[in-house]
Amino acid sequence: MPLDAVRPSPLVEQAADRLRAQITGGQWPVGTKLPGETTLAKELGVGRSTVREALRALAGAGLVRARQGAGVFVTATEPAEDWPARLRRAAVTDVYEVRLGVEVHAAALAAARRTPEDTAALRTALAGRRTAAAGDDAAFVDADIALHAAVVTAAHNPVLADLFTEFIPTLRRGLIEMLDLVGLRTTDPNTGDDTHEALVEAITRGDAEAASTVLREELEGTLGLLRRA
Repeated sequence: MPLDAVRPSPLVEQAADRLRAQITGGQWPVGTKLPGETTLAKELGVGRSTVREALRALAGAGLVRARQGAGVFVTATEPAEDWPARLRRAAVTDVYEVRLGVEVHAAALAAARRTPEDTAALRTALAGRRTAAAGDDAAFVDADIALHAAVVTAAHNPVLADLFTEFIPTLRRGLIEMLDLVGLRTTDPNTGDDTHEALVEAITRGDAEAASTVLREELEGTLGLLRRA
């Protein structure tokens, strides 16, 4: 089936969208070899380099795969769901279980690797959490997450930092909903202040075991509340 020529700007995105539509629409079933770059370029009205980039985008979505010396073949008719999209759909309790592993390890690393700048940032974040206790649940959750982010940052591991950043939208939503449901801050607006202070102090003095223990107990307690909410 011939393809209509695409309009310029942005060419790669338009070419990828047109090819994706052909694949998801069943024009090229799984296992089908796509026409060559020259043929696709002619049908789409673009250059071969544009086609090449479009195919690379489709490969990233899991729709096609290039086979050395054989060509490009359709491997799926629906794009693979990316990691951020999966996290947005995930239950907050599932994300929290993973968060436990990430942050407890990060706390131990932070105790071993913290710099004077890190400890200053932790104390600032702790003060910010205390100030936010006078505000609404959303402001308090944001300040709480900022403190935990400072802990992960102090671990000086970019992979851990990236993972935690991906968790934030789901965590924020779940924690705000939990506070609203259980009324945890009704009698204690700055709930968990003692454990967060203990966490900051453990990291500051370089006590990895204490930092890990304090954070594990704090997160497990919150996870239990989330499961009951």
